[in-house]
Amino acid sequence: MTDNAGGYDDPPAEVLTEAAAAFGLLASSARLHLMWALSQGESDVTHLADRVGGALPAVSQHLAKLKLAGLVRSRREGRRQVYYIDDPDVVTLVRVMVGQLTARARHTAAPVRRLHGIGG
Repeated sequence: MTDNAGGYDDPPAEVLTEAAAAFGLLASSARLHLMWALSQGESDVTHLADRVGGALPAVSQHLAKLKLAGLVRSRREGRRQVYYIDDPDVVTLVRVMVGQLTARARHTAAPVRRLHGIGG
C-alpha cells in the first residue's frame, strides 16, 4: 500500500500526461511571456506581438498551440481575434511562478538561477 503524501490520491496517467504536455508548452519563454501578458487581460495578436517583442507570425503560431492545448481561448471582434485566459487557475499558476521568480531576482539583485537538473 502506498502512502499518499498530503492526503491526495495519485492522478490517473492520462491526467499526468495532459499536465506534462501543458507544462511543456509553458517551457517556452515566448509562450510563457504570452501567458503572462494574457494573465493581465485579454489582447489581440498585434498588441501581444508588440508587448512581447515577437514577430506577428511567430506569436500567432504560439497562440495557436496554446489554444489547441486549451490554455487560452479566443473570440472574434470585427476583424480582430482577441485572446484571453478563461481559467482562473491557469492565471494563478502563471502569476505565482513568474511573480515568485521576479521577487527572488529583485531580492537577491542577481539574475534568476537556472533550476538544477534542467538541460544544458
